[in-house]
Amino acid sequence: MPPEDPWEQLRLATRARIGLGRAGDAMKIADVLEFQFAHATARDAVHTKLDLARLKTALPGAICVHSEAENREQYLRRPDLGRRLHPDCLPLLPRGEYDAVLVIADGLSATAVMHNAVPMFEAAVERLGGFRIAPPVIATQARVALGDDIGEAMGAKLCAVLIGERPGLTVSDSLGIYLTYTPKRGTMDSGRNCISNIHTHGGLSYGTAGDMLAWLMREALRRGLTGVGLKEASGLIGGGEGQAVLAG
Repeated sequence: MPPEDPWEQLRLATRARIGLGRAGDAMKIADVLEFQFAHATARDAVHTKLDLARLKTALPGAICVHSEAENREQYLRRPDLGRRLHPDCLPLLPRGEYDAVLVIADGLSATAVMHNAVPMFEAAVERLGGFRIAPPVIATQARVALGDDIGEAMGAKLCAVLIGERPGLTVSDSLGIYLTYTPKRGTMDSGRNCISNIHTHGGLSYGTAGDMLAWLMREALRRGLTGVGLKEASGLIGGGEGQAVLAG
């Protein structure tokens, strides 16, 4: 019998690539191919476009907007343009007495949005009884801060941006949520709360993330803040199945 692999128990506790074997002086071909596939999947997640028709069908009444970045190449090279709403989109956003607007943004992984945004949106709305929620907004070539322009234009007290997170070599479809109280251009990241690592294969579940988001949104309205101050008052740490980062 071959000797017991001392790395096996550690591999069960992490998705990281640890204790990889060798074939002579090189890595095993299976490990090399798996790594190359993961790298290609991550690249695809960054460059794939949102299926806007499918999202609009799943989210009746959704409004589509875009940032000042003209294309994906410019978006990747000029993060500042991805943070600003294109002026042509302002007339599309109705202003009202909204408690919150939920923005679905492609970010750095359209794959994450297509896999997770709609069920996450539904889980969040289900838990926000009594909230005056604006029509959902779908944003392309978007960074997190684009939600500030959207929330300010619509007059929403809160803006929650559901965005594709930067893909890695273990997870390429992870969704994050960034919550901001009184969103406006120039808001610092320390003024936001983030729930991250939302996906269906070992990440935070929609239900758990929805519970966290609903708690944060209710507390944000009650206390009049988000970000570091809300984190320090919350006592919420960790997320069990995934990772919750309750700070900017």
